Amino acid sequence: MPPTLPPPHPSFSEACRFWLKLGLISFGGPAGQIAIMHRELVERRRWISERRFLHALNFCMVLPGPEAQQLATYLGWLLHKTPGALVAGSLFFLPAMLMLIVLGWLYLSFGDLSAVTALLYGVKPAVTAIVWFAAYRIGSRILQNRWLAALAAAAFGAIFLLRAPFPLILIGAALIGAVGSKLAPQVFAVGGGRGKPRADFGPALIDDATPIPTHALFSWPRLVKLSAVGGLLWAGALGLLWLLFGWNGTLTQMGWFFTKAALLTFGGAYAVLPYVYQGAVEEFRWLSAQQMMDALALGETTPGPLIMVNTFVGFVAGWGQALFGPERLFAAGALAATVVTYFTFLPSFLFILAGGPLIETSHGNVGFTAPLTAVTAAVVGVIVDLAVFFAYHVGWPNGWDGPIDGFAVSLSAASLLALGRYRLGVIPVIVAAALLGAGWRCLRG
Repeated sequence: MPPTLPPPHPSFSEACRFWLKLGLISFGGPAGQIAIMHRELVERRRWISERRFLHALNFCMVLPGPEAQQLATYLGWLLHKTPGALVAGSLFFLPAMLMLIVLGWLYLSFGDLSAVTALLYGVKPAVTAIVWFAAYRIGSRILQNRWLAALAAAAFGAIFLLRAPFPLILIGAALIGAVGSKLAPQVFAVGGGRGKPRADFGPALIDDATPIPTHALFSWPRLVKLSAVGGLLWAGALGLLWLLFGWNGTLTQMGWFFTKAALLTFGGAYAVLPYVYQGAVEEFRWLSAQQMMDALALGETTPGPLIMVNTFVGFVAGWGQALFGPERLFAAGALAATVVTYFTFLPSFLFILAGGPLIETSHGNVGFTAPLTAVTAAVVGVIVDLAVFFAYHVGWPNGWDGPIDGFAVSLSAASLLALGRYRLGVIPVIVAAALLGAGWRCLRG
């Protein structure tokens, strides 16, 4: 029988311990991270009811940025106001940031060793399968009618055939959604949902009928103050980098570029990776295409949101640019990784703290969600383009004129089967692929 009384309000220190634990075990991408939060906060601890949990999740789903990290920030804010939001959101990614800095140092210091190369050889086909599976997973949730499917196909054609800029594709999709919400609202009334509550876990601390906490009530003065503080945190940090390194300095350009990337991350990290690739590899040449794939492979093996790939990109870029000379490569990489992480996650905190009070007092409105639904549909096409890019580099590492890597293609197909048919987690698939790849390399000498 479910409990009959709600649990006591957790202390701030108790909540901090939970958010730290979550940051250390949050493997499996957003789906796995959200599942962990649901099990711990809704079912086990009953800090929030399932309906209120899903309402918060729906809001985070339509925001740019990592939805699981934003959900943790939102729930921390509901429980312990702004300090709770800052702690919950920060502890969600800080452990992964430190891990990736260490992995970046190992990668750049010993990446030429045969053992590391062999492991990464097996990981890359698995990552390709993960991207394909992400396209399927997001597409099956969003493309619920032929019009949204056509929008996804058009986005794929625009970026694959026409090489259209990623921001332009998003803007076009948002405009289509805005017009469509007036002409055919039923077409776009599918985004952001996670279904209905399915079980009764007993009364929650923040239950369905619990009044909105005082700090979660909307206030214009509070919104203005928050906007001013957020603007100062962003402009102050970017201005300091500009003052120290100049506008064209690598760190300044990283701050500006990853701010734009953070604001374009609709549909999860896979959606913004093509934009990061275009900028970091093709435009600024901070790292190579191969290093970009390695960044995604390593990002998949650490806890925290997949957008932490940006942190690894920053470390490799700072190291490669030798910002402080050849004697201080680690310091350059660590500082660049910190700068990139700061500008990647700052908008997420501001979105939650500014939008949370509105969401607590309102429900879904097609006029508001339709543009974001259209953007997410377009993102599916963009993710397919990324999957094609990865598949090409895995299957034909030496270009079309070279031979096909049959083992890598087979390993990618097997990884996709493991993810889709047998529902294996990301981490077991990556570990198995790494070991198989290393074994194959050893056999071939």
